[in-house]
Amino acid sequence: MSPQIEAFDGAIGAAVTDVDLSQDLDASSQKTLIDAWNAHSVLVFRDQKVTPEQLLRFSRYFGSLETHVLEQYLHREHPEVLVVSNILKDGKNIGIPDAGRYWHTDLSYLAEPSRGSILYAIEIPEENGETLGNTLWASTAAAYEALPEAKRKQLEGLTAEYSLGNRFNKLVEDGNKDAKMSAEQIDKTPPVTHPIVRTHPITARKSILVNEGHTTHIHGLSEVDSRTLLEELWAHCTKPEFTYRHVWQPGDVVMWDNVPTQHLAVCDYALPQRRLLHRTTLTGDRPY
Repeated sequence: MSPQIEAFDGAIGAAVTDVDLSQDLDASSQKTLIDAWNAHSVLVFRDQKVTPEQLLRFSRYFGSLETHVLEQYLHREHPEVLVVSNILKDGKNIGIPDAGRYWHTDLSYLAEPSRGSILYAIEIPEENGETLGNTLWASTAAAYEALPEAKRKQLEGLTAEYSLGNRFNKLVEDGNKDAKMSAEQIDKTPPVTHPIVRTHPITARKSILVNEGHTTHIHGLSEVDSRTLLEELWAHCTKPEFTYRHVWQPGDVVMWDNVPTQHLAVCDYALPQRRLLHRTTLTGDRPY
């Protein structure tokens, strides 16, 4: 049976049914999913049960995989799997505990940000029957298209700096005094410059790349003007009409196109409420 695609109401996302991600998918099914991924940006698969090996096989249908720079949170047997978790072992987090606290585009602090990510839910926190740790995605393509023509012209040709260190600085400012990068991680991720408006490599659709988590400033503007424009764009991109909120269930697999989206993980849980997910990351190209 071929995967069935049902678009969500709104600017972003679709549900996929009639597919078992633990099994090999034929070429026709792969094409259906790739086309849906490009069209809807976020795909949701419910009731899945996949091993790390099966998750990797599925992920490779969409491109090559990369190993995340935060090596302390990689799966021990499968380094292309990033562990996302607040669970402690011997006093240390087994995975990245606060992934996505700020609106961000994955790895936009690299010269070649990731093309996309795939996240598999194993344990999801709950309280009084309510699921915690939801994730929101925003269509930065729909946000760009909703801008007035004068604002689009203002953004043409502008570039900004992106930095992983910006995220860690924000964590410290928010009270996490233990948030820090290793010297090796600092060396691996120097600040990079990207255009504010990015063009999709497949669809040619334009989107807004600046994000709260990784963007430090806009080149060529004063500090005040840069901050004003950034905050305006961040607020615009995350308006409700451009977003989809995912309420996680164990067995969910969600994949997203990193080019025309930003996302945010809601950090409204804490131990003993446990959260455990596995993530793969697809390699991408330099933004243009």
